Parts: sequence; C-alpha cells; structure tokens
Amino acid sequence: MRRDIPPLDEVRRITQKKRDAWWTVLLVDPVATPLVRLTAMRTRITPNQITWGAFVLGLGSAVLFWLGDWRWLIAGAVVYHLSFVLDCMDGKVARLTGQGSVFGAWLDFVFDRIRVMVCGVALMAGQYERTGDELYIWLALAVVGLDTLRYINSLEIFKIRHSMRKQIKERVKEARRAENEAELAFMEDLLRDNPEADIEQDLQKAHSAQGIAEAAPEPAPQVVDLHQEFRSRFPVYLRMRSFLLRHRIRTHLISGIEFQMGVFMIGPLIDQVLWATVVSGALLLVFELAIIYKLLLSTRDFTRTIDSFAERGRRAATA
Repeated sequence: MRRDIPPLDEVRRITQKKRDAWWTVLLVDPVATPLVRLTAMRTRITPNQITWGAFVLGLGSAVLFWLGDWRWLIAGAVVYHLSFVLDCMDGKVARLTGQGSVFGAWLDFVFDRIRVMVCGVALMAGQYERTGDELYIWLALAVVGLDTLRYINSLEIFKIRHSMRKQIKERVKEARRAENEAELAFMEDLLRDNPEADIEQDLQKAHSAQGIAEAAPEPAPQVVDLHQEFRSRFPVYLRMRSFLLRHRIRTHLISGIEFQMGVFMIGPLIDQVLWATVVSGALLLVFELAIIYKLLLSTRDFTRTIDSFAERGRRAATA
C-alpha cells in the first residue's frame, strides 16, 4: 500500500477540475474521488487500464441496450453510468500519481467517441426491434451526429479563441517594446484562477490596479476582456456565472456529458428513449448555438481591441 497518497481533501484539490459539468460535479465526483484515492493507495492500476475498463463497460451497456426490454434498459443505464464514473477516474488517477500521458489522453477521447456511437446505435436498434418505429433509425444518426458536432465545435472554438489571444499578446509585446507598457492579463483567466470572486469585483480590482499603476513604478497587468459585449447584453449572466463558479460548475449547462446522460441514462431509466433523446438533443443544440453567439460577440471585442492597438500605434507615430 502506498503511503504517499494525501488525505481525501487534498486528493479533491489535486484531481478535481476547477470547472466541470454539473452532472460530473454533483453525481460523479462524490463517488469517483474517494475511489481514485483508494485505487492509488491499494492497487497498481494505471490510468490507461482504467480507460480500457470504462470502454469495456460501455460496450457492455450497449449490449444491454440492444436487448430492448425496459428491464435491460435500466440495467444498461446503470452500467453506462458506472462506465462514465471509470471514465472520470482515469484522468484523476493520472493527475494524482503523475502517470498522465499524451497517448492516454488520445485513448480516452477516442474510446469516448466510440462508446457513444456504439451505445447510440445499439439503443436505437433495440427500440426499433421493440416498436418497429423507423424514427429510431434517424435518432441513432442524430445521436452520433450531435456528439460529433459538439466536439468538433468545441475544438474549433478553442482554436479560434487561442488565435485571438495569441494575436493580442503579440500586439501587446510590440506596444510594450515601443512604449514600455504593462504585462497582459485576460479577464477569463482571472476568473478561472479565482472562481470564488465575483466578476464585478474582479473588474473593479483590475481598474483600480491600473489606476494605481499610473503613480507606481511597477506597472500593473493590462486586462483584456473578450466577453465584454456578451456580458453587457446579458447582465444576469454575471450573477449566474459567479454562483456556478463557486460550486465548480461551468455555465455550459447542457454539454456533451449531459446529452449522453439524457440519452443513455434518463431515457432508459424512465423507458422514454425517444422523448429523452429529442429533448436532450434540442437542449444541446440551444446551448451550442449560445456558445457560437458568444463567440461571435467575442470576435467583435477582439476586433475593437486590435483596432485600439492600431490607433495607439498611429498616435505614437505622429507624436
């Protein structure tokens, strides 16, 4: 038995993400985190082995879904959730024991996508055999398509945001070299590092720090907020975001995780696969469209920020 594994509270701090899906925070982490500590202390199981275990359980739930009857649906939902718990444990064990790897992250991602595809096809095939309703064939395509869309959209949005941040940092470096300006900080990073704080307080502190910097010899970081227009249009978002962050819950309330749970847990448990899938898919699309709209407004903030650097350069050139 390993003696270097810290107490449970410290394991929570090390392994749990600062922000996560509400399903994970409320229904998975309370079970997964103690199991992670026990696994690290008493076994030599690696994160990749846990990933394989989650995948095999996921395939087992697909078999149960394919049998179609409501009793098998309930069993499939339970096994699927156990598979998801294991899926959350592999990353936690990797962070706790330092066994994480790039290949392990790839394996986890690929197995997740295969599990959703196989379970989606098996679940709808079982219901088609049970009812003869051809709508379930289309629902199988919809489940696979929506899951793929969700992760492609997430990846592309990440790349665009990374590109915007990179361009702004390059402009700030140029301006700092020319004018000896302050370092740069992004508002979303300040909130991520300090989720207990309210966003309005962070803005006030940032502005106050800039005001003090005018008289102080050491310049304060320049704060760039690429979500300013979105927050100005939806002020209630500030209060909701602050509340959710204090509980480690991200504002994207219906993501790929909640979509999977709606289709593969809630629907089978209540024997309403069709309606649970339709509602889960509709909610996922609504939140994905909201994320896209937020990105659109963020690009406008980005354009204004870049234009401000260009204007500053013109003024410096003519001075």
